Amino acid sequence: MSTITAASSISTPTTLSRAKAVPWLVWANVIASMCISTGLYWDISWHETIGRDSFWTPAHLLIQFGAVLGAFGSAVVIMRTTFGGDTEERRNSVNVLGFRAPLGAFIAAWGGGAMLTSAPFDNWWHEAYGLDVKIISPPHMLLALGIAGIMWGGAILGASYLNRADGEQRTKLQRVVLLMGGFIVIQTMTLKLEYTNRVLLHSAISYMVIGIGTLLLLEGLARVTAHRWARTIMTGIYSAFVLFLMWVLPLFPAHPKLGPVYQNITHMVPLPFPLLLIVPAFFLDLLLPLFKDAPKWQHAIFGGVAFLAILIAAEWPFATFLMSSMARNRFFSTTDFPYFALPTSPTVNHVFVPWERTPAEFWRNMGLGFLFSVASMWAGIYWGNWLKKVRR
Repeated sequence: MSTITAASSISTPTTLSRAKAVPWLVWANVIASMCISTGLYWDISWHETIGRDSFWTPAHLLIQFGAVLGAFGSAVVIMRTTFGGDTEERRNSVNVLGFRAPLGAFIAAWGGGAMLTSAPFDNWWHEAYGLDVKIISPPHMLLALGIAGIMWGGAILGASYLNRADGEQRTKLQRVVLLMGGFIVIQTMTLKLEYTNRVLLHSAISYMVIGIGTLLLLEGLARVTAHRWARTIMTGIYSAFVLFLMWVLPLFPAHPKLGPVYQNITHMVPLPFPLLLIVPAFFLDLLLPLFKDAPKWQHAIFGGVAFLAILIAAEWPFATFLMSSMARNRFFSTTDFPYFALPTSPTVNHVFVPWERTPAEFWRNMGLGFLFSVASMWAGIYWGNWLKKVRR
């Protein structure tokens, strides 16, 4: 009896240490998401500064490293759970085509595979249709789906452990899931860059596009983490990430390798100043607890309308400021233009472009923006409630 007791006392600290640790695959997906987010920003900057000179650019390689890390790490866990003898891992897994692993691992593995598939597809696309600079194209959409797979796979994986954790481990996992949420916001807003350029921020199209899906991810992850300031933290990560790279990338010299060149490029061209998503996110974190006992439809209407209304109230005058001479400095980065920007373009001349041709079209798009925002909030409520039930 004494031997058993002694053995138990010796093994307990190790067991507790493992229980409190964040699983390594969760960290692998965090690192993969960080590499992908950085690589995406860098790659768009590379296109605007140098042009698409080769697949083997550092930015492309960083993105694909994230894909390999997410896919390989998930594959290791799938193989180990399927063929290993750990009954605890098998009990906390799902069955997909005879293989066993946590649900998030399967999603991340698929995402990594989709990203790696998109690379040769993108090369072929450029060879067939030219060196385009569009974010929205079929290979880029496949890449975006793959990135979403890795990031959401990591978030769902983290949520599955979070929902089974308590104490110190729960606090750590809560922070990790919020960090993943920040990277998901970065990816989502990167996809929307073509419609949220500062020349369009006095058009309804920008706010309609922002209304699509943004609250789904913010509300969903806010609910599963149950952090008081979850939405503010996730949008804060997005803001800090964009600002950091916006200020750091121009420190590196660079010159265009493609033509025609209309701008005198001497350094890496940064992406625009981040949208002020943190402002409505803060107010939602502040006010939504008042609706905790309200029906879901009231929660969705208030959250969706408030989010977009506060964003418009903050972003509209701030966009006016960004167009002014006071913002033409390195801090706000409004004087760095892509090499292919014509001297007569609205961006170079700091003027707004009216996307909508008539007032009726403007108000229609603005109304759709509020409708999409409310629908996204509604979906986010149900998505978050489902995430709170994930255990495997």
